[in-house]
Amino acid sequence: MIRVGLLVNPIAGMGGRVGLKGTDGVVEEAIRRGAQPSANAKARAMLCALRRRLDETEPRIEIRWLTCGGAMGAEDLRAAGFEDLEIAYTPKDPPTRRDTEAAVAQFLARGVDLLLFCGGDGTARDICSVARQKVPMLGIPAGVKMYSGVFGASAPHTADILVAYLAGRVTPARADILDLDEDRYRQGEWVVRLYDVALTPFEPSLTQATKLLITGADEESAKAQIAEHVYEAMQAEPRTLFLLGPGSTVLSLGSRLAIDKTLLGIDAVIGGRLVGKDLNERLILELMTRHPAAKLVLSPIGAQGFVLGRGNLQLSPEVIRRIGGENIIVVSTPAKLARTPRLRFDTGDAALDAELAQRGYWPVVIGYRLSRLVKVAA
Repeated sequence: MIRVGLLVNPIAGMGGRVGLKGTDGVVEEAIRRGAQPSANAKARAMLCALRRRLDETEPRIEIRWLTCGGAMGAEDLRAAGFEDLEIAYTPKDPPTRRDTEAAVAQFLARGVDLLLFCGGDGTARDICSVARQKVPMLGIPAGVKMYSGVFGASAPHTADILVAYLAGRVTPARADILDLDEDRYRQGEWVVRLYDVALTPFEPSLTQATKLLITGADEESAKAQIAEHVYEAMQAEPRTLFLLGPGSTVLSLGSRLAIDKTLLGIDAVIGGRLVGKDLNERLILELMTRHPAAKLVLSPIGAQGFVLGRGNLQLSPEVIRRIGGENIIVVSTPAKLARTPRLRFDTGDAALDAELAQRGYWPVVIGYRLSRLVKVAA
């Protein structure tokens, strides 16, 4: 019987929709702004998918679960129908990173074969600080940003990876543990550090790649051409609300418009005029109520391919449904796109993700009046 330790960080991702770009150190502010927990729902989605896959697997795979009490794991396992579990650690309420570290130490002491967790880069970093490379770790993505290479591309994909690993079809590989300085991130600075290296079950089509950053003179030229292309489209629709996503590619459009575009936030423009800056979900929806004709400009994360679901949780399923998939403009430089074989959508709404993926291929603006069709991962 295989022993798997499950740990859920129940506050992971809470800061995303309310525009805090993370939850580290700002949980109380996130709650004040109306943030709702989402990590447990993602953990349960993964565990329910895992349960279905295990029921279909021959020969049958038996898992002995070690977990934490309450919202740090036990509740989600029981909700998904797993009853054979052992409470290895009981956290404080609310749990802290010290609880994460103590729980991992207990899992290791009791001989787990794999650490399964639900959270973001901060949770991965805390786990790896104790586990190092003693056993593999695998993440269910639930944070605001996930740049480390230990996460499944989505909750169902994480279930697929785990089953493949438990069946012996996937072996562990080394993956970088990266984390963003959230305080500087909130100030508009993108500072990512390599903290450690972990072992993770690696399946290239299902495992999330680490974020890729590309720089150079050719990149800047390509960004300027993309900006000119989108600028012309905006000029042709002066009454349409354009929501501009994060990242340096879209930032170039802000320069072309001569507006104070944020590097890491969601901003709004009508008729070339900035009407909203660093917006959260509530403010976006309020703007869209007054301006129902809306389009969204986004750039995928390099190598990972995520258009939605990483670093832009303000763009909730409700926001995306109001905009409509046909009004999402994806932009990328050719160099970044060459290293990004698939586009991915992880909105937190499985039906919406499937609807977006049904298009099969998505047009990506790569220069002035130049587009390329890129396959969307199912």
